[in-house]
Amino acid sequence: MADFEKSLHQDMISQLHNFAALGNASKLKALLSHSPSLINAASDNGWTALMYGARNGHLEVVQILLEEGCDRSIVNKSRQTALDIAKFWGHMHIANLLSNVKGGPTPNFLSNEVKEFVNYFGSTLLDRRSDKRTNSEWLSKKQSHPTTVYILFSNLSPLVTLHGGVESSQQPEVKLCRLYHKDVEQYMNQTEESILIFLGVELELHMNLLAVHNGRVLQEDEEDGLVAWFALSLDSASAEKFKQNHEDCYFLQPPLPALLQLPEKEAGVVAQARSVLAWHKRYRFCPTCGSATKTEEGGYKKTCLKEDCSSLKGVHNTSYPRVDPVVIMLVIHPDGNHCLLGRKKSSPSGWFTCLAGFVEPGETIEDAVRREVEEEAGVKVGHVQYVSSQPWPMPSSLMIGCLAVAVSTEIKVDRNEIEDARWFSREQIMEVLFKGNQCSFLIPPSQAIAHQLIKHWIGMNANL
Repeated sequence: MADFEKSLHQDMISQLHNFAALGNASKLKALLSHSPSLINAASDNGWTALMYGARNGHLEVVQILLEEGCDRSIVNKSRQTALDIAKFWGHMHIANLLSNVKGGPTPNFLSNEVKEFVNYFGSTLLDRRSDKRTNSEWLSKKQSHPTTVYILFSNLSPLVTLHGGVESSQQPEVKLCRLYHKDVEQYMNQTEESILIFLGVELELHMNLLAVHNGRVLQEDEEDGLVAWFALSLDSASAEKFKQNHEDCYFLQPPLPALLQLPEKEAGVVAQARSVLAWHKRYRFCPTCGSATKTEEGGYKKTCLKEDCSSLKGVHNTSYPRVDPVVIMLVIHPDGNHCLLGRKKSSPSGWFTCLAGFVEPGETIEDAVRREVEEEAGVKVGHVQYVSSQPWPMPSSLMIGCLAVAVSTEIKVDRNEIEDARWFSREQIMEVLFKGNQCSFLIPPSQAIAHQLIKHWIGMNANL
């Protein structure tokens, strides 16, 4: 009889977990009303109903369990709480609810307690204010406003200066040269290469203004107090002339690794500006008919000047800056304790990194990951999980970072794609993360999404 009762109890736990995993809130609630003691019952791996609901992003399930008084602090056998699991799988609405320490069941979608991970080039000082791009009168006023900030570029390299470090033992910091209209007026509209891009308004000031005005919409003729930023690209002769008059500034070259020296939020501004300027440099004429174009919408649109061009009818991606999606993936060995890294001939000596490749037209992210891994290393991949993304302004890619689980382990390198690929153990990776260039191989620096994917895997537990 005792064995029968034990078996029945286990079946009920299994049902509860199944309802939570599938998001069947009504059946879960009915079962709990009959057997409330099951609410914190764990399976063999230590998982509770709350964890299964968090794993699959079922908000109603999580709400019911919290209302019924479940224990959100329980950890499974891999030492993860339901909050850890929700954050790992990117269910921010669940994570915000679970991190609400007051214990209320209402999800706090505006909570700042749980944030997405932001890679280098991904954070910024600015609110892009795309709504202002079509307001030519506002843009014109801002161009000559005394508070407006200009950043200069020459051959896609930003103008920077060194801050600090002269009277201290610290390294001087590379920062953008922030200029004003009086500094750049003579260089604007000077040649065809003088391209002006509206980047946005200072984010912190914008947020403060919103609070001050308490949501009131400012009139067009009212001074809004917003500090606008523009990027201005100079031709080589103008850039050289400017440098002669500003000896404390220089254009940051080459793009890699030089751009990785910038403070993170300034790097995000450069990523935005550099990518749009690269588009202007590459597409000087209409891609549809080859005619001349005019620049509109603060530098974010090119309009063909030929009246009967088909690009003037409907929406065409030839008229707007392009972004090239690239999958970059850390491939995990079936044993969970090794990862696959490769190197190109052009890579620095001893450098190994994640495999990567462009997404093809009509292809999903998951299929692009599987195709690229098999093409480059001959390894077949099953499950693919998105982790985070990174703008990569070389000149205009979006790196889509994923983890991929291998279903085969034999490596067959395509020498036309990469030079080498190897499985590295978790211990080897941890050693290079802690000891850096003292090891027999290197991985990319922390500013690269490849580094963050590798760190993410090291911080994972197999029970997720």
